[in-house]
Amino acid sequence: MIRAFSGKTADDVWRQAISALKNDSACSMQQSRLGAMREILHANLYIENPRERWVVSRIPAINPAFAIAEIFWILTGSNDAEFINFWNPSLPKYAGHGDTYHGAYGFRIINQFGINQLERAYYALKNNPDSRQVVIQIWDAKTDLPDELGMPASADVPCNLFSMLKIRDGKLEWSQIMRSNDLYRGTPYNIVQFTTLQEILAGWLGVDVGGYYQISDSLHVYVSDIPELSWQLPSEMNLNTDQLSLDKVSFDNVLKTVWHLLRDLASENLTKEGFCRILNSNALPIAYSNLLLIAAADSSRRRGWVDEMNWAINKCNNYTLVSLMNAWVGRWHRN
Repeated sequence: MIRAFSGKTADDVWRQAISALKNDSACSMQQSRLGAMREILHANLYIENPRERWVVSRIPAINPAFAIAEIFWILTGSNDAEFINFWNPSLPKYAGHGDTYHGAYGFRIINQFGINQLERAYYALKNNPDSRQVVIQIWDAKTDLPDELGMPASADVPCNLFSMLKIRDGKLEWSQIMRSNDLYRGTPYNIVQFTTLQEILAGWLGVDVGGYYQISDSLHVYVSDIPELSWQLPSEMNLNTDQLSLDKVSFDNVLKTVWHLLRDLASENLTKEGFCRILNSNALPIAYSNLLLIAAADSSRRRGWVDEMNWAINKCNNYTLVSLMNAWVGRWHRN
């Protein structure tokens, strides 16, 4: 049976799906290497407005800074573990220990196959907007298929397989295909990752953002996670007012700057003076400045710099991001 969840925002769709997984008797029970899980096979998720990409009602709150750092980790084609582990120190527990991550999406998209697939997609659609052949591949059968005994190739086998991109009616439509999708720990971040790529590529192409479609062949939640997982609508729902769309030349310059600053924010040698210089010298477009400020707030939180954390949060004027960051900080205080 195919299940479909659709709505205007990522939060709308996520709430529908989590309610089904927690409460629907039609969900199956399945064993896995991480324990028993409730599963829906062949689930379809559709977000009408992918710019509303943030799951804001999840309890416990998501970590927006990790999501932001991961976006730029992907966009630069990195697979460096040290950088991304700073923003999510528990990641090795799920994806393995080492200097690099086997399944890093950005490395797969930009480096692994000897072609920058994001740039090729841009040029292909710019010169042939009617193309039905633009597919961005992540899965690599040579490195990802289990062995003959069914043993995993790595602790970090990509859950995302590929993306299919089409321009229709002046909008970039994005379809994301996933073999496995943890609705609690993965989906809120996966949606941010790929809707951001969608919006950025739409900016390069000079088109609007169309719908975001996600096929999750195994949409699931682990039984052990269910007791701590719930959702509650915020008392005030704020629209994500920022626009990430830029022409490609402008974006390339922004990416270079943001990546440099994010690495500084993740450095063990960062000082309070260096932190202040980063924020005071920030001349990025407002949407990217807001992303950097939220990352900066979490960088200072991890160092116990409470005043600097609050300063960064207060400088951000994207109220969706501020609300998410405050919820994340509140979760940290409670723990």
